[in-house]
Amino acid sequence: MFSKEQILKLRDWLRLHSRRPVVRTGAFSILWSLLWIDAHAWFLFSTTTQLIGFLSALPVCYYWIRRHRNSPLLTRRAILSACYLPCWQLLNHLPLLFFAYSFANTITRLGTIGAFFLGLGWAVWWIDRETKRASPPNDTKRIWDPRQLVAWYFGKKNNKLRQSIFTLLTYTCLFGTMALFLTRLSGCSIYESPSGGGEEKQLKQIVKIQTVINKKYVINPYSSILFNPPPIDDVKLEVLEVTEHLYKIGQGKGEGAGFSAGTTRGKVRFIRLKYNGGDWFQDMERGADLNLLTEYGVRLGHPVNDRPEPMEISRLKSFPPRKSPPMVYMTGQQKINVSEGEIKTLRKYLLDHHGMLFGDNGGSSGWEGQFVSMMQRILPKIEPISVYLDHPIHRIPYPLPKLPIVAPHGRSTALGWVVDGRLVAYYHPGDIGDAWADGHSGVPHAVWESSYQLGINIIYYAHAQYNKWLESTKK
Repeated sequence: MFSKEQILKLRDWLRLHSRRPVVRTGAFSILWSLLWIDAHAWFLFSTTTQLIGFLSALPVCYYWIRRHRNSPLLTRRAILSACYLPCWQLLNHLPLLFFAYSFANTITRLGTIGAFFLGLGWAVWWIDRETKRASPPNDTKRIWDPRQLVAWYFGKKNNKLRQSIFTLLTYTCLFGTMALFLTRLSGCSIYESPSGGGEEKQLKQIVKIQTVINKKYVINPYSSILFNPPPIDDVKLEVLEVTEHLYKIGQGKGEGAGFSAGTTRGKVRFIRLKYNGGDWFQDMERGADLNLLTEYGVRLGHPVNDRPEPMEISRLKSFPPRKSPPMVYMTGQQKINVSEGEIKTLRKYLLDHHGMLFGDNGGSSGWEGQFVSMMQRILPKIEPISVYLDHPIHRIPYPLPKLPIVAPHGRSTALGWVVDGRLVAYYHPGDIGDAWADGHSGVPHAVWESSYQLGINIIYYAHAQYNKWLESTKK
């Protein structure tokens, strides 16, 4: 235990040093690093919280730039370079508040290019300075130090050019290795479904009869105006179909609507996979993911997350087997380019983590072939089958009279990949993500309503199947 005198000394030391700009800047650097790692690996904080944290970079950067505005040029350049990273991350997170994911992705790429050339400039400056400082060797031994122009691997001619090329190649390799490590950073993530229970039943339809009585007209039979009046007692019956929202839609025994293996802090989330070669973010900026997630929560009564989650395929490795997302979503209309490492990650996610992949053709006759080819790499021994309307995924909780198609891109039926009686992948050919977007892309009410219903069915099916697996494997 500390004595009272030691505690007082520690308090006085903290009071003295906490006012120093270097200490405050160090505290901000730690905060910025934690937020940066969270934004790329953990997802513990909301986008707004991360943005507020990155906003704290502005007063820190402004202080140091203002303090050293009359310092030597080299010092000012060093401070501006140090301010580049937090300001870049701030600009990268601003578009996320407005779901401008493609714009944020562009800022990320441009910022990475800027960071590369900024670091290259400092590497060239440093190697040039060290070369001028290095003293010539006094012996005839081979020189390995790249800071010296007489290093044996530079040869005897064009030493400076070869040193510059060596610096460029070495820096590029180091930058690429660091970038690869940071992009592969997965952290430790968990997914928990909302607790509760319920029955896997169809949402019932109640037929109500509404009586409509038209207005009565009092007509002068001797009027010179002739027209055909309606009958005095014109009574019309209108049949209205109203969806009955069951009190508990879910799976297993528990209080409230939800899943028996869920937790009180659990929420249904919508995770969209990012991949190279295509427009993975299609319709996301128009609110498609969030609209579907909101409709799911309103109609089934399950707690849902307040934002969609774009995620790299490699991030799926960070989820433990029993805390993984029951479903992930993929769409687009261009080429799907996934690496062998990402194929292994998806295979493990579908089979070992009991997950499900939902693919939606975003508007291309060739995207189906891209998706099917990817699935052949993931599950080479499983052949796709047609998923007809009698399958539970098309019947619970909403019975679909037909498969909703916003825009036909080839086939008119869904495809499925089945393992041990469970759909591990579901492919839809008709771009229903367009119908989830703001304004519903101008499609008729019947189409976008059935598109919402199918999306809700798929999310529910994946969570119900995952919950059954958790209950059956409970220790």
